[in-house]
Amino acid sequence: MGTTNTSPISLTQPSPRERALNAGVAEVLSFGEDLGEVTNTFGAIFDMDGTLIDNTPYHFKSWQALYKKYDKGELSKETYYARISGVPVLETIRRVFGEGRDELQLKALLNEKEEFYRQLYAPLLAPINGLENFLTELKNAGVKMAMGTSATQEDIDFVFNKIPIEADFDAIINSTMVTRPKPDPQVFLKAAQKLGMPPEKCVVFEDSLAGVKAANSAGMKVVGITTGHTAAELQPVNLVINDYSELTVHKLAALFEK
Repeated sequence: MGTTNTSPISLTQPSPRERALNAGVAEVLSFGEDLGEVTNTFGAIFDMDGTLIDNTPYHFKSWQALYKKYDKGELSKETYYARISGVPVLETIRRVFGEGRDELQLKALLNEKEEFYRQLYAPLLAPINGLENFLTELKNAGVKMAMGTSATQEDIDFVFNKIPIEADFDAIINSTMVTRPKPDPQVFLKAAQKLGMPPEKCVVFEDSLAGVKAANSAGMKVVGITTGHTAAELQPVNLVINDYSELTVHKLAALFEK
């Protein structure tokens, strides 16, 4: 929603995110309902990697580096997307590198892999197009939001230190808080519980096949984002987007009218 600025031009103009925050909630759904009356009846749950940030290629490269260093052969994109993407790092470390290593050694490998990733991605870390404005729109509309991710807390902090969106989330579930990783729905069910919302009143944003399967198993609506897979590969989902500039609270609320 735009406003007319009659004040003198400032050298420091407010960002789109600040303008959205200042605007508040004044949009009305086309069928006459105030957004607030609709959006407080559902919750939004976001994955992180590949969903809030387009970092999947850099995770892939860091896994390739680890495979090469420890003589595990060449890691293909097909194997990465099918068996690693969306799964907690430590789960994959145990599966691939676990033989002959104790838990301390496995965690050391995890840290090594994550350090590879952070060195590669740190200079490029940025939100997916439209994310910050969309989160502001959801927050202004009264939508409860959670993050349900297979990432470690260190990786979450790595993102939040660069992108100031932590306060937008009412709950954050990371890989240490679940005992069954995606594609099991536990992470999303825990997030819904933290929000105080039933699963059928939640929508999950996901980029990975494991995450889409987990969200469907949880009985939630699913919005797929095509950072790592095509729209056809992400099925079944309720909606597919390339980035958040294509999405509005109105469009999201309409998923719960079907």
